[in-house]
Amino acid sequence: MFRQRFAVLAAAVLAGAGLLTAAATSEADAAAACEGGYVALTYDDGPNPSTTQSLLTALRNAGARATFFNTGQRVQQNPGLAQAQVAAGHWIANHSWSHPHLTQLSAAQITQELSQTQSAIQQATGVTPRLFRPPYGETNGTVQSVEAQLGLREVIWSVDSQDWNGASTAQIVNAANSLQAGGVILMHDAYQTTISAVPQIVSNLAGRGLCPGMISPTTGRAVAPDGSGTPTTPPPAGGSCTATYAETQRWGDRFNGQVTIRAGSAAITSWTSTVTLTGGQRVSTTWNGTPAWDSTGLIMTMRPNGNGNLSPGASTTFGFTVMANGTWSAPAVACRTP
Repeated sequence: MFRQRFAVLAAAVLAGAGLLTAAATSEADAAAACEGGYVALTYDDGPNPSTTQSLLTALRNAGARATFFNTGQRVQQNPGLAQAQVAAGHWIANHSWSHPHLTQLSAAQITQELSQTQSAIQQATGVTPRLFRPPYGETNGTVQSVEAQLGLREVIWSVDSQDWNGASTAQIVNAANSLQAGGVILMHDAYQTTISAVPQIVSNLAGRGLCPGMISPTTGRAVAPDGSGTPTTPPPAGGSCTATYAETQRWGDRFNGQVTIRAGSAAITSWTSTVTLTGGQRVSTTWNGTPAWDSTGLIMTMRPNGNGNLSPGASTTFGFTVMANGTWSAPAVACRTP
């Protein structure tokens, strides 16, 4: 706080001495006010005729910008509201066409959900989204492959406001208080409680030296509205990881595999690994991770149990048993950071 006040005071002194222009003074004030970093306010499931305009008004009055993860159907039905989001200086992103459980769909169906929404948003606003949030936060290797093909960065969230679960305005405000620099909060463009929370959320962020910013399409974390800067709390999410597979045991009908996840030259705060089996194979048991499967049962997405932090060059492992069903091909493995 002392640094913030000092920066503003120094700018004022220089401006008074004629050594700093009014524009530069404003920039210095803004930089000082946001010295704690940036967070991302995000709103899903719009645009909605009954709430979007009120939400835009609340954000304008609070001097905040946000990212709207819109569904394609609603953009098609309400193109003027999507245009209003962009005209107000907000960022617009893809949230699928019909809000399905994508992990239960085929690659072709997922592609249709995402590409239709890309087209609807582009036609309505002239903007081509670079960010995508899977409905319910459900993702797997197939979803991520389609995202990559369409040039979309997957964005989940670091804080869930629980507005979808009946949270009160006070509870939504309290959830936002746990945001840290670089963080992303999940909210929805549908609830009056959420709209009413905007002024207090922005005020509380300002009190901690935090400002609403944009989501970087490179890291999926919040940065300054012009895309500059790197989130520092938690540690930068720009690190990388690799996955290496090894068979450890084999029986007449099954085999055990182990995947080693290794951080690159920078520390990582979490990781996600995909294990792709060959047709006929099935995973019967896993350990040292939290698994999820796509609708085919052939793509397993593994996440760490608890803390997924790895220091530069450090590694961790998880394992699984594959029922071969006559197919002994080694699974394909991959790793990515959030």
